Amino acid sequence: MSVDDVVDLAVVGAGPAGSAAALRALQLRPDARVLLVDAAEFPRDKTCGDGIAAHALDLVEALGVPGVSRLGPPVPRMRLRSPGGRVVERTCARPNRVVPRTVFDAELVAAAVARGARLLHHRVRHLDVHPDRVVLDGTVAARVVVGADGANSAVRRQLGAPASAPSATAVAVRGYARSAVDPDSLVIEFAEGPYPAYAWSFPLPGGGANVGYGVFDRRGSGSRAELVARLKALLPAHEPDPDSVRGHHLPLSTGPRHHPDGRVLLVGDAAALVNPLTGEGIFDALASGALAGRAALRGAGAGAAHRVAMHRTFGRHHAHGALLARLLRRPHFLDAAVVAASRSQAVFDAAVDLGLGRGTAPAHALARVALSYATLPRTNGTFVR
Repeated sequence: MSVDDVVDLAVVGAGPAGSAAALRALQLRPDARVLLVDAAEFPRDKTCGDGIAAHALDLVEALGVPGVSRLGPPVPRMRLRSPGGRVVERTCARPNRVVPRTVFDAELVAAAVARGARLLHHRVRHLDVHPDRVVLDGTVAARVVVGADGANSAVRRQLGAPASAPSATAVAVRGYARSAVDPDSLVIEFAEGPYPAYAWSFPLPGGGANVGYGVFDRRGSGSRAELVARLKALLPAHEPDPDSVRGHHLPLSTGPRHHPDGRVLLVGDAAALVNPLTGEGIFDALASGALAGRAALRGAGAGAAHRVAMHRTFGRHHAHGALLARLLRRPHFLDAAVVAASRSQAVFDAAVDLGLGRGTAPAHALARVALSYATLPRTNGTFVR
């Protein structure tokens, strides 16, 4: 491709965020010239818990990709244990799914290509921003570029975005086990310690489970072997196949926002949009990608339009999530939240919306948590400030 041949939109990274950007741009302007650029060939693995929330599936349907729910059977329940041993287990308002990213991401890419996007296998390393275009590696020119290239985003670095602080970076390991703790539930076991951390077991289609362990502060992460050891301690008899274990880091939405003006946009992990309460990133990836796909059609005004749309869509959610993320560093608060959710379906539903979608913390839910906090006996957990 010649730099004189300018496409309307080049999306760097063809994961959920990038595919969503391409899908929305082509949904709004079917004749747009859209290029998806990715260093990997699809299908490809992606280090992730593989959980696809009902909230995320709504976004996929809105992008005009029907039937994605068929990729994984419904998982109707969620079970969570706090560091103090408090447990909530309830049926979710709508079932979530567990779909390996090799399958889910390939489905979205195929849908974008079927709609008219061109898929290019290439690793982007450099971009030059000009008044009327952005040039990638001296070979690809686009009126607008969307950086959807993940936590280690080359596009983000090229824009000079600030790095995420250790306190706003989660670290996790993921592997695959032969059996699930519960084939009908997303199971989360929080760990004791100075930083919020939990192990998970998410049942896979056809048996087995995606299991993992994540720490919501890079300062408390340790080596991969140490993280796997903590996973095994919390999920005995559900150990991952050692060959399947992969590590990754997640830039949390409590980090600095970076949505510059101009022709280059950031979405998903590249925009540090991982939920600080759960580590969930697929919903934010899809939502931010869809917003970027719309904004990209504005050309030079894309950056400003995207920043406004992101603030309108996620502003209150991010504010509430950041507040609760600070409170969750107090183990007794997490105990109280779990007790309140076990006593009230409304509190449970609000917590699910906040952790898996773009919900907020309603006053009635906070009041119930505060009451539980005031009446529960204190634990010996460590407070982090």
